[in-house]
Amino acid sequence: MILSTLIFLPIVFALILTAWPQKSTIRQLALGFSLLQFAVSILMLKDFDSGFAGLQFVEKFSWIERFGISYFVGIDGISVMLVMLTTFLMPIMILASWKSIDEKIKGFHIALFVLQSAMLGSFLAVDAILFYVFWEMSLVPMYFIVGVWGGARKIYATVKFFIYTMAGSVLMLLAIIFMMRLTPEVTGGNISASLLDFYKLKIPFVAGEFFTAQTLLFFAFALAFAIKVPLFPLHTWLPDAHVEAPTPGSVVLAGVMLKMGTYCYLRWVLPLFPEASAHYAWLFIALGVIGIIYGALVAMIQPDVKKLVAYSSVSHMGYIIIGIFVMNSFGVSGALYQMLNHGISTGALFLLIGMIYERTHSREISKYGGLAKAMPWYTIAFVIVTMSSIAVPMTNGFIGEFLILLGSYKYNPWIACVSVSGVVLGAAYMLWMVKKVFFGPAGEIVSHAAVDKEHALHDLSAREIAVLVPMLVLIFWMGLFPNHFMDYSKKSIDHLIANQQNYSLELRAEVKMGDK
Repeated sequence: MILSTLIFLPIVFALILTAWPQKSTIRQLALGFSLLQFAVSILMLKDFDSGFAGLQFVEKFSWIERFGISYFVGIDGISVMLVMLTTFLMPIMILASWKSIDEKIKGFHIALFVLQSAMLGSFLAVDAILFYVFWEMSLVPMYFIVGVWGGARKIYATVKFFIYTMAGSVLMLLAIIFMMRLTPEVTGGNISASLLDFYKLKIPFVAGEFFTAQTLLFFAFALAFAIKVPLFPLHTWLPDAHVEAPTPGSVVLAGVMLKMGTYCYLRWVLPLFPEASAHYAWLFIALGVIGIIYGALVAMIQPDVKKLVAYSSVSHMGYIIIGIFVMNSFGVSGALYQMLNHGISTGALFLLIGMIYERTHSREISKYGGLAKAMPWYTIAFVIVTMSSIAVPMTNGFIGEFLILLGSYKYNPWIACVSVSGVVLGAAYMLWMVKKVFFGPAGEIVSHAAVDKEHALHDLSAREIAVLVPMLVLIFWMGLFPNHFMDYSKKSIDHLIANQQNYSLELRAEVKMGDK
């Protein structure tokens, strides 16, 4: 029952917080709960068999028998590290919000735990309807996190985020219902919502004809996931959501929620629609390349440091899409690793931006300058995370982007040549931002702080160091010893790539029931 424990323990925590009478200890209690949840995920990882390609710790029982809907969860190498990332970031987000969230504290932490439960359920669900419930469930707490604790334009950003995601979800639900109606062909007459039964379907595909079943279903799922990624040109909700969200909201959005979209391409789109995925791969690769360059160019002209990092996310997610759709082991391995890297590096950038915003209440790049002298330890941390973001060797970002470029070169050398321009542009806008904020003549904020002792800029506190140290350790650990993380996914990725055409039959045979 380890997976059910991971999914529903945060709901239990949320219920306890709801009834907790002492508001003064809510933060401490929430932090303790999040650390307990992370400990449970470590126990799961300890028993995870990295040499096994199929689903592990499977739990299944009938839920709505009439429609073939079941509570069906499992984990494999594609999802295991994303689960670990989700549980790892939660205590960091709670610790980071210690001073920045000072209103409706109980409601904020309840929303975080409900969101964590929904995200974990999305990564672990193997029943289509169960997955859809968790997928939609994640929207509600995120709606409140941005809408209640966000910035001045929080309602606009929240409604835009909600409408975009809901529009894609409706198409996905229709596609799921259609596929459920096809399942009696492979189950002996019974309707089923099991993803493993979906894998067995032989859905008609005709190259060049758009109005065939597999092509329409492919785009219904792919569009829903493209909005969540978000893939250019469906990205416009993301910068608004990032800018208006509180710091923990930006961290969870960049760190985990965007990965729900990219993960689902590997779990759902490629194995369910192998012919359509291969036929239309060029389209998604092209959109990924455009997203890389567009995101970088728009980031270069942003006056707001948080919006700059938001557009950098658009650029980085383009690499992940390319890695997925080149459909070779280098590309897919790099894409999955880059999902983790982006969660750590961009999450750390948003944490750092939140820390300086708490001191100055400004994110305008032009108002900074000379911050390195006032806050040297903060500067060191920011520069390290920036090196990770622009993929400097020995940091985690380098491994992921290198593998993606290697995979794309193997697919088509021109794609790699064009995509690598994003690395150069990324270095340009990130290093320009670092130069403007930390070095050179003192800006308005630093000058004012130097003469006004009440607004003096204090360097990192012990709490902030505790927030950043795990992120910085992972940046170098993942950069220097990538196999410590990639070994968990190698077998599942190799299995996905080698058996894309008959993935369903082999995966269905490779299922371990219950805990090991």
